[in-house]
Amino acid sequence: MELRLASSSGALLRPAASPLAGLRPRPSPSLQIQNHIYSMPTLRHKAHASLGCQASIATKYMETPEIVDLDWENLGFGLVDTDFMYMAKCGADGNFSKGEIVPFGPIALSPSAGVLNYGQGLFEGLKAYRKANGSVLLFRPEENAIRMINGSDRMCMPAPTVEQFVDAVKQTVLANKRWVPPTGKGSLYIRPLLIGSGAILGLAPAPEYTFLIYVSPVGNYFKEGLAPINLIIEDNFHRAAPGGTGGVKTIGNYASVLKAQRTAKEKGYSDVLYLDAVHNKYLEEVSSCNIFVVKGNTISTPAIEGTILPGITRKSIIEVAKSKGYKVEECPVSVDELLDADEVFCTGTAVVVSPVGSITYLGKRVEYDGNQGVGVVSQQLYTSLTSLQMGLAEDRMGWTVHLN
Repeated sequence: MELRLASSSGALLRPAASPLAGLRPRPSPSLQIQNHIYSMPTLRHKAHASLGCQASIATKYMETPEIVDLDWENLGFGLVDTDFMYMAKCGADGNFSKGEIVPFGPIALSPSAGVLNYGQGLFEGLKAYRKANGSVLLFRPEENAIRMINGSDRMCMPAPTVEQFVDAVKQTVLANKRWVPPTGKGSLYIRPLLIGSGAILGLAPAPEYTFLIYVSPVGNYFKEGLAPINLIIEDNFHRAAPGGTGGVKTIGNYASVLKAQRTAKEKGYSDVLYLDAVHNKYLEEVSSCNIFVVKGNTISTPAIEGTILPGITRKSIIEVAKSKGYKVEECPVSVDELLDADEVFCTGTAVVVSPVGSITYLGKRVEYDGNQGVGVVSQQLYTSLTSLQMGLAEDRMGWTVHLN
């Protein structure tokens, strides 16, 4: 199979001169690529065009059949170079090119690219799971597509349609199928990126954009796994402010939390919990995940009002919790309510559901469930959600997408 980059006038983003240059040798040098034709499942969300961008949907998918020989038992949450990535471009006309699967490797950018100078970029995160029969499942990919479209409007960027986004994810996962961990050993983390790749000197939207996707097999995000994590409330730095970009998944939101996160980890904490920037008393979110507080049969989580990322796992957990009879409230949650809770947990694509064993605030440490185990609600919701994601339970929600 011939692999080509889509040509683009004045393209600034392209694979290195040799498309395989810099790639590490693969564990299976005898890899054979085969073409397979798959029927596209009908999406529940129809065309969500953004800024006039047109979707180009593939009808043939490249698939890698065998599984890579890795130490799956000790797979952490770190980058593992895989075989291929997806790339598509959008010029001044607002239309994305037909994306292509190309070898994973370095990319070239002009020093004056919009993403490098003005931070014009968004990313998403979702996962693929391998079922016992070898088939692969995606979890709510159209929700990631919609969130990217919403974020692109805030960042003055064009975005691929829902159809093109989901199709690109499918192409990338199937091309790297041999990197999807065996059942129960982890997942394939999928990272879509939308960046201002065009050269720009003055402060303005970039003249060209690149949509790309790469993947990496991953294990647990926190080294504790499904075990209590220890958080510290940050009262000096804030993650976001009203009117800012805290509610979209733009790249700059994450660089700003690194200092507080590093300080917390140096003190032995797992991560940082941020407060609102106005009153400095209401919960916002952890560095990269949403927060939930349990009191009796009520589960509370901060409302989405522009400063908190609308997490897809958050949204899913709310729906699962309601289906199990819990009362779920999306409302302001104060530090006092947090410290008086029966149980606390975090949610996110990377962490799924992570129980909180302790919260430290102004030198005072409060422990939940004795810090010895996973809370009842956390365990129940984690099991319910992961069973859906991995195809171990009937998907009555219609959330999973079967790739084959």
